Amino acid sequence: MVLIFQKFCRSMNKLAHDLLDLLEISLGVDGHNHNYYRKLYDDAVSIVRCNHYPQCNKPDLTFGVGPHCDPTTLTILYQDLVRGLEVFVDNKWKFVQPYREDLVINIGDTFTVIKSGCALSNGKYKSCLHRVSVNSLSPRLSLVFLCPKGDRELKAPQELVEKDGKKEYPDFSWGEFLQFTQKNHRANENTLQLFTKWLLTSKNPNA
Repeated sequence: MVLIFQKFCRSMNKLAHDLLDLLEISLGVDGHNHNYYRKLYDDAVSIVRCNHYPQCNKPDLTFGVGPHCDPTTLTILYQDLVRGLEVFVDNKWKFVQPYREDLVINIGDTFTVIKSGCALSNGKYKSCLHRVSVNSLSPRLSLVFLCPKGDRELKAPQELVEKDGKKEYPDFSWGEFLQFTQKNHRANENTLQLFTKWLLTSKNPNA
């Protein structure tokens, strides 16, 4: 069982880095910044979590997980065939239909930051607001997987910043962001804005 789990983790790590390469290409990052995201996550410490959502007699009164955006970089989700994941699209909640051999990829808040160095990339990738509903018939299982090393500074490639001349967010470490989401504020669609205010205030208490 341990060997199977290790093989799964290696496969997910490779997939995550391949996805980062594709995202980098889509943002037009090349030249001296080539492989910027892959290098940033070379020694990543990812989170693998198995979620179990039991049956609920009153599913209309609760959620498996309430509305939120993942604070991580990428979420690679494997889910069983029990429907439950919902994403907020076009101002309404829509179910993500599970299929046996499919993976669901979510953009997290961390990637929103490291790609948002300039207005040119604004709106192309945003962290995904989602939630998990429960049902009265069947329990549900899911496996979620990319986080950088805790002390790694997160910032957009200089090439993206130079195209517009400004950053949307200050540089910070994954450890600082994780601390904020664990101790100060539950991750949701406002996390990045609230974290930025908290970070600037904590570093400049007299500002």
